[in-house]
This record gives sequence, C-alpha cells and structure tokens, in this order.
Amino acid sequence: MTERKPIEYWLSDMDGVLVHEGHPVPGADEFIRRLAASGKPFLVLTNNSIYTRRDLSARLAALGLQVPAEFIWTSALATARFLADQRPEGSAYVIGEAGLTTALHEADYVLTDISPDYVVLGETRTYSFSQITQAIRLIEGGARFVATNPDPVGPSQEGSLPACGAVAAMITRATGVEPYFVGKPNPLMMRTALNVVGGHSEQTAMVGDRMDTDIVAGVEAGLETILVLTGVTRKDEVGRFPFRPHRVVPSIADLIDLIDA
Repeated sequence: MTERKPIEYWLSDMDGVLVHEGHPVPGADEFIRRLAASGKPFLVLTNNSIYTRRDLSARLAALGLQVPAEFIWTSALATARFLADQRPEGSAYVIGEAGLTTALHEADYVLTDISPDYVVLGETRTYSFSQITQAIRLIEGGARFVATNPDPVGPSQEGSLPACGAVAAMITRATGVEPYFVGKPNPLMMRTALNVVGGHSEQTAMVGDRMDTDIVAGVEAGLETILVLTGVTRKDEVGRFPFRPHRVVPSIADLIDLIDA
C-alpha cells in the first residue's frame, strides 16, 4: 500500500477498541494518556446516539478512561451538524434519547410533531410503537427521513436488542422511503470528525474493530485505517473484504508507541 505521512490526528472507535463488554481494553488508559500528553488532536467516535458526550465522558471515567467531553464525537452530533448544514433552524420529529435531542436543540432545531422538515430516528432503550406509527405518518406526509446509524442490533446483558437500523427498516417497509444514515459507515461521520479536529485525511488515522463500519468508512474518507482485534472482526475475516486496513494489530496497546513516531 502507498506510504503515508506521519499520523498527526487520531480518530478512534469506542466499543471494541477502548472498552469491551463494559470493561476497559488493557492499554486503553495509557493510549489515551499518551495521546493527551502528545498534544495531537484526537476524537473518540461512536454510533451510539443515546448519550450526550458529557454522559459518555462520565461513563468512560468510571472505567478509568479520562476522555474529556470535547474529545467525543457521536452519530447524534454528526446528524445535528448535517441537518444544520442542510436546513438551518429547521424542525424535526425525533425518536431518540438525550444524546440526540440535546444535539438537535444545540443546533437550533425545533422538535415537533407538527409538519416537521425531518423525521430523525436514533437509538433508544424503549422504542415506542406509537412513536414509530407517528413517524410513518409524518414521512407519508412529506417529512424527510434521516437516521443516526444503520446498526441493526445493539448489545445488552440479556442479549441482542433491536437498534436504529432494524427500526429504520420497519419504517421503510411501511412507507417505501429509505432513510439517509449519517453515522458509520457513512464517511460523512469521518469528515465531520475531521472538521472538528482540524485534521487532514492524509495525516489522520482511524482505529476501529469492525471492517464493515470503522474501516470501510476510514477507507472511503481517505484515512489511514488500523484494525484492532479486540472487538467484532476476527483476523481470519479480514481477507473476505474487498478493501483492507493499512494495519492490523492485536489491540490498542500495540499503538501506544506509534503516537510519538
């Protein structure tokens, strides 16, 4: 693969890279400390739209990972920025939780069920059939359909839960309208993150645990891609994809020395 410039900006997925099944990945705390000490801009990315970045910062701190809120970028924030660019000071009917509603309010959006510009679907622990029905009717009435991410299921202590992508599929089946997904693997998520850190694609690395979201989004955005094997994708699965990461490493701990390279 072509030789790239030294890495000056870092983007990292959260689940499967820094944390796994509610526990920090060994070496993640040192990786974050070394990044902070280096002064190199970085962001922790997540498709999770449930929490605000202050909430996520507090949750990470409880696991011993000190990530300030301003260094966290969620699909909810990317969605709010996208909508603000497309239709400033618009309106939306939202299915989601505080992470999404707060981001939209901060983007000067009005949340309403009266002739909204958009129906915005995010993640929630309790999808409401009445809300889904309302979303279907608003889309039938002409509202544009946007979703924070295409993930079909999410984890829980009891097993898989239906997530944003699965509920979006139900709404699409009812309306015939496909949503625009903002989160990974849409490279828009990476580009908005790049804008936040002020980075350039040729000097930015994306660290992820999934070939089908993190790595493909990084490839399409022109970033250096690094796959860690502490999450979803196994080493023997990498060759099945038509694209490949620039590096494959056992875990985030193997990247600590690369920060100062």
